[in-house]
Amino acid sequence: MKLTVYFEGEFWVGVTEHEADGKVKASRYVFGSEPYDAEVMEFVQFRMLPLLAQTSVGVSIDAAARRSRINPKRLAREAARETERQGIRSAAQEALRLELEHRKKTRKIVSREQREAEKERKREIAIQKAKAKHRGR
Repeated sequence: MKLTVYFEGEFWVGVTEHEADGKVKASRYVFGSEPYDAEVMEFVQFRMLPLLAQTSVGVSIDAAARRSRINPKRLAREAARETERQGIRSAAQEALRLELEHRKKTRKIVSREQREAEKERKREIAIQKAKAKHRGR
């Protein structure tokens, strides 16, 4: 699991990447102004896992990226390279994009159902009004 905090536009953003079962899941959290260490720790302890639990779409990663044993020197070099590098990796970006598309589709379906229910309700009201007008005859 990896948390990357970086400045994007006018806000500080944290991107959490989680690798499990050959898939990468990513979630994005906007801190707002520059977060203090205590804010980041509070996010890690209380908000990060529920945020990751909400993500339903993951991106599969290749086998070369998931080697079981890595030479300690290579691991140290990769860790130093990661600390120098800015931003998030492409698999996490893909996971965020897929999660966004998934949420967009579900939101579209829900809003369409609500719109149709509202139309049906208005139609029923119009029918009731029409019947009420003819009752007096």
